[in-house]
Amino acid sequence: MSARILDGKAVAAKVRAEVARETQRFVEQRGRPPGLAVVRVGNDPASQIYVRGKIKACQEVGFHSEEHHLPEDAVTAEVVAVVRRLNEDPEIDGILVQLPLPRQVDEQAVLDAIAPEKDVDGFHLVNAGKLLTGRRGGIRACTPLGIMRLLEEGGCDPRGKKAVVIGRSNIVGKPLALLLLEADATVTICHSKTPDLAAEVRQADIVVAAVGRPKLVQGDWIKEGAFVVDVGINRLPDGKLVGDVDFEAAKERAGAITPVPGGVGPMTIAMLLANTLQAASAR
Repeated sequence: MSARILDGKAVAAKVRAEVARETQRFVEQRGRPPGLAVVRVGNDPASQIYVRGKIKACQEVGFHSEEHHLPEDAVTAEVVAVVRRLNEDPEIDGILVQLPLPRQVDEQAVLDAIAPEKDVDGFHLVNAGKLLTGRRGGIRACTPLGIMRLLEEGGCDPRGKKAVVIGRSNIVGKPLALLLLEADATVTICHSKTPDLAAEVRQADIVVAAVGRPKLVQGDWIKEGAFVVDVGINRLPDGKLVGDVDFEAAKERAGAITPVPGGVGPMTIAMLLANTLQAASAR
């Protein structure tokens, strides 16, 4: 058996088309487009590429977008001041601070300064708390939200299924576990101190790998017919990009699997657009 490929590019294109249609309605009703501001500090080449991609995606769906670039030596107070100005800007519905920030900038202080209703990354304590306590109206983190949409489009209903999430970050692992719980899955979070990771994965109907270790999850760990979502993206010495799952081996056992690249990555930006539209509509 060879697994179905969960095509993140195709699903992301579908989400973007939905956002573009809803944006037209928003403009007709409100007389302005949704607005996203990206704050970038320093000259990290990868961050520059990511920000360009986000700005381009905004333009494609009809958003107003702007980038606020601060120098490499900017301090926390300067970055927070930019965020607070954007909090008060009526044309800006969503604020995204591009990570990582330079060492001298207090990342948490900057993220906490974003108004929760404009926190389209879903990292603010208020939004994280709403997810934890099951309250409505919060903005959910983009990558976990994208994974849930991928599962939905792939025909996977988490209800009653055993899900194993490998990784406990605040960006992916923890919020995804909560979203899966919300969808009535039975969830296990695994990490570097889990004594027998293979045994946990072998029981799982849904496996999500998000640790940043190339080919950590072996093919023979995968339960027959399981849904496998690979969040990892790792560059090998030969330049090849691989995920946290041994894709070639795992696809022979899985029912469905995401590729790397082209799986989860495109969904993150698509859900950022969806979150910005949600934030604009709620204001």
